[in-house]
Amino acid sequence: MPIVNRAAKHAVALETTLLVHGVPKDSARPLADELNAIVESQGASPALVGVVHGAPTVGMTPEELDTLLAADSVAKANTANLGVLMARGQHAATTVSATMELAAAAGVDVFATGGLGGVHPGYAEHLDISSDLAAFTRFPVAVVTSGVKSILDVLSTREALETLGVPVVGFRTDHFPAFYLRESEAGVDARFDDADELASFLTAELARTGRGVVVANPIPETNEINPDEWFNWLAEAERQADDAGATGRARTPALLAALHTVSRGRTLAANLALVRSNATLAARLAAPAPH
Repeated sequence: MPIVNRAAKHAVALETTLLVHGVPKDSARPLADELNAIVESQGASPALVGVVHGAPTVGMTPEELDTLLAADSVAKANTANLGVLMARGQHAATTVSATMELAAAAGVDVFATGGLGGVHPGYAEHLDISSDLAAFTRFPVAVVTSGVKSILDVLSTREALETLGVPVVGFRTDHFPAFYLRESEAGVDARFDDADELASFLTAELARTGRGVVVANPIPETNEINPDEWFNWLAEAERQADDAGATGRARTPALLAALHTVSRGRTLAANLALVRSNATLAARLAAPAPH
């Protein structure tokens, strides 16, 4: 099925998984409106990405988002199952990898998300690596992200990106962030302090390689979670996920839901803060200031 492409000039791709699966349903439309306004305030155009009745769409309307939010069940689409969901006429919320695929096909080369998927802990016993990482080798999209989700093996994920030849550049940081945490033990390939210089690099690099770039933008300092609190919350969330038997694709949403409860909403608030920050930077990169 051909892509429904409503992306305008200076578009910033936004994923539907955050809205459909990542926040309470009554918060989804207000958050979508807020992210749209943030992108537009920087002179760029928001392009929400998802699958509606099997139609892959870049630049969803509010009514199409409402359709997904009203559905009893909406699948999470990655690059592995995207085609099947389209062929069967299903609704789907796009993860990072599927959003990159559809954005690239629509000519959108900047995408704002929260955190990347990556290498799950315990991969030596049971291989579990997100399709997000391999997507960077296939689709020329700059993904503005606050690093990798803190529930994952951050160092192994950073090594996997290196192995895949994916450039990881930091915006005003020398460290690879870990979602709720501004720093991890991993570094970046290069640091950029000026958004216009970074935008120029991305334009050249995406055209040169035909591959994606990770733009690491740490969570704002005022919203960072204290590391000691974080690791205590994570241990309890992992225990709850184990008790519930959550594995595979169900593991991450189960952990995030448990963390929201254990932290009394602080992890969700941090998640929203970093997504807003990433949308702002992505818009600046998609519509750099004229000289």
